[in-house]
Amino acid sequence: MKKLQTVLAVASCKLVRSLLRITKRGGGTALPGKAAMKFQKNILAETARGMEIAVVTGTNGKTTTSNMIETALAAAGKDVLANKSGANLLSGVTAEFCCAADWRGRPGKRFAVIECDEGALKQVVPLIRPRVIVVTNLFRDQLDRYGEVMHTLEQIRRGVESVPESTLCLNSGDSLVSSLALDVPNRVVYFGLDMPFGGQEPRAVSDAAHCICCGAPYRYHFYTYAHLGDFYCPSCGYRRRPPEVSVRSVSRMDASGTEFCISVGGQNYPARIPLPAIYNVYNAAAAVAACLALGESAPAAIGALSGVHSSFGRMETFYPGKEPVQMILVKNPAGCTQTIGFLTGLPEDYTLVLCLNDRTADGHDISWIWDAEYERFAADPRLRQVYVSGDRAEDMQLRLKYAGVPEERIVLEKDNVKLLAMMRESQRPVFVMPNYTAMLSLRAVLSEATGAKAFWEK
Repeated sequence: MKKLQTVLAVASCKLVRSLLRITKRGGGTALPGKAAMKFQKNILAETARGMEIAVVTGTNGKTTTSNMIETALAAAGKDVLANKSGANLLSGVTAEFCCAADWRGRPGKRFAVIECDEGALKQVVPLIRPRVIVVTNLFRDQLDRYGEVMHTLEQIRRGVESVPESTLCLNSGDSLVSSLALDVPNRVVYFGLDMPFGGQEPRAVSDAAHCICCGAPYRYHFYTYAHLGDFYCPSCGYRRRPPEVSVRSVSRMDASGTEFCISVGGQNYPARIPLPAIYNVYNAAAAVAACLALGESAPAAIGALSGVHSSFGRMETFYPGKEPVQMILVKNPAGCTQTIGFLTGLPEDYTLVLCLNDRTADGHDISWIWDAEYERFAADPRLRQVYVSGDRAEDMQLRLKYAGVPEERIVLEKDNVKLLAMMRESQRPVFVMPNYTAMLSLRAVLSEATGAKAFWEK
């Protein structure tokens, strides 16, 4: 009976995905998995049995870090399964494994790199028993869905506690993430930055201002961004652990990429990623730590970083006209502020498009935009024009007004076709900052205009 259920589960998953893609009704990311689970609830465990799996979770950087790990493993000759579409709930993960399996449910590949939603981790990892779990960072995100960040941390902790055999790769500079290592038997590999970055003043808005162990205010030897940095508690002694995979310096960072020095086991290596921004340096360190935990060599993993391609919507570049259009997904104050910092540091004039939706996949609470530092745009003479779009474009327009951006520079335009026309005619680079569903809709228009791959093919 179980064998028949397995066959029916896999067959239904493959069939539903094929029909959805043939009829162009979506990428077939979640619905096929739901169909499979109707026949066999835990079909994911069957189709993942015996695989070497790395799972990546956390608020920001899941897709890019997963992409980096997959790139490194592929460069080492491994055949890797990955949920590139970003469908990271139980149904989406199930769909990927079922579609890769044979008709009897046997895994089609030996290795897998899976991006997993923070809230879904406790459902996914007990079924797939990953060898490695990477936790990138923890920030406030989708408050109507996750609640406060401590609730998200608890959701991840429940997942970690279900797989004591998994190696944890934890961000040493994130006091919340590092606390996952307290009172668990798992092996831990820490990654992070051994250097300050940006302004070193205390953060006005912090998701972790007080010690998770005793409640006293943290102090810092240095900051990197948001609440990340070399934290310590003067009361109970809880502090950042020295990272085994550490970034020692950044020698160059611009729109074309970042060059930096990364240390593994006391040995320094030059590294390059074709992506800007300090959060991508963190992602690179996380990917190297995961590769080491999977048994790959440090030089090979670090060398492979230069071959990473942008994930869909994450520093992805299109050319609908003469000038490039770069899309940078933003969805919470910490990530948005870092993107703002990158853009306001550019040496050339640019046009900005801010797209804000409040659909279920985005989170209905958009109050986070008031904690992001849009005021930096008001002080940037290189920002020539701002377009606001999406279901909540008026809210974004108001936010920019209060930030001090001159009203004559702000244009409200909800029509993606008209935005595309503007991008085609633009005489300067265009940067798009959308949240998730806004990114998907605008990306579809850009992809059709430029011949780019569908989002599930990236």
